[in-house]
Amino acid sequence: MSHRVRRLLLACAAAVLTLFGGLALAQPAAAHGFSSTVYAHVTGDGNGPLRTQLKLEYDLLVVSAADAGHDDALFRAGTAAFDAQDDAAQAAALTAHTRSVVDYVTGRLTVTAGGEACVPSRRGGFRTTTADGVPYAVLTLDWACGGHDGDDHVVRAGLFPDSEGYVKGTKTIVTYAVGGHDGSAALDAARPSFSVGQSWTTRFWEFFRLGAEHLLTGIDHILFLLALIAGSRRPREIVLAATSFTLAHSVTFLLAALGLVDVPSRVVEPVIALSIAVVAAWHLWRLRELGTRVYDLQVPDEDGRFGLDRAGRLRLAVVFCFGLVHGLGFAGALGIDAAWSWTLLWSLLVFNVGIETVQLGIVAAVFPLLMLLRRRHPRAGLWATGTIAAGVTAMGLVWFVQRLATG
Repeated sequence: MSHRVRRLLLACAAAVLTLFGGLALAQPAAAHGFSSTVYAHVTGDGNGPLRTQLKLEYDLLVVSAADAGHDDALFRAGTAAFDAQDDAAQAAALTAHTRSVVDYVTGRLTVTAGGEACVPSRRGGFRTTTADGVPYAVLTLDWACGGHDGDDHVVRAGLFPDSEGYVKGTKTIVTYAVGGHDGSAALDAARPSFSVGQSWTTRFWEFFRLGAEHLLTGIDHILFLLALIAGSRRPREIVLAATSFTLAHSVTFLLAALGLVDVPSRVVEPVIALSIAVVAAWHLWRLRELGTRVYDLQVPDEDGRFGLDRAGRLRLAVVFCFGLVHGLGFAGALGIDAAWSWTLLWSLLVFNVGIETVQLGIVAAVFPLLMLLRRRHPRAGLWATGTIAAGVTAMGLVWFVQRLATG
């Protein structure tokens, strides 16, 4: 290898490590912990008021409503009840400051019919529940739409916006059954509203986009994929690894999103970080043990199961186990908590298809380039994959420590 090429590779390696280090410091300890999900269930027969049952993260609602309404007493009472983990006290704090809470919610969640605003009124009292391991407040509102009750309703959500500075990227997951129309929708800052009469293609596109965006903005899942790509010797291995990861996270994603499995995020998030470090460090260990022979295509146990040697099969099992945990992370981003329905199931599947599409795109873009580099310049290939693995390992370990500390 020429001196010029070696210097270029060293410069590239330093740049990649610097980038990984900057991302590790810039990213929050929990990749999913600084966003929030609002759940809304909308019902109506088309001949009367529209009813919305809202579930909002309790401590976030208290802080946001107190800040917006300049209600310091709400903040003190709500925070004390939250710290004490007292459900009755939490509901009482919201009830004592109903006006501040309802004004905050109805100022950022609206319903219109026939182009005119519907008038909200609180129905019943506050209560609390648990979602994704944290307390949620439940608020029911009826919306009177005058003479437009039978018209198409448009729901717009802008709760807990980025501008408030408490969370980033709030999603509102809506399930609805109104006047013969039923379905689900995913709202965020980019698409803050939906029509009850929207087509099924529009509904499913929203969930596909949500899944794709979640993987693209989830740096931890992308780094896990890069670790898989760097440690794969040939197309068969990356295909099997990606398939194993997909099957595993699809199973737990659906089970968790449908409420059949519930693991707290304080457990899931550190394990995801650890999985990133372990899979990347696996490749570093093989580089240390085998050196330039790490990409030898003459697999000793070529006739073994899946055409992999013992190390390849063990790696596949590890990837599958970690994929189960990543599925819980994906579900935490969506977190639908609603009764079973085929409409909901298809929405979840479309969300997962969005994740898989981006995942396959990353594999298709990166793996062939690394294979070409390894074949034409073997030592450069070792430098490239080693640098990727080292950066991903360091970042995973930093996140693991951070998430344990903040869990």
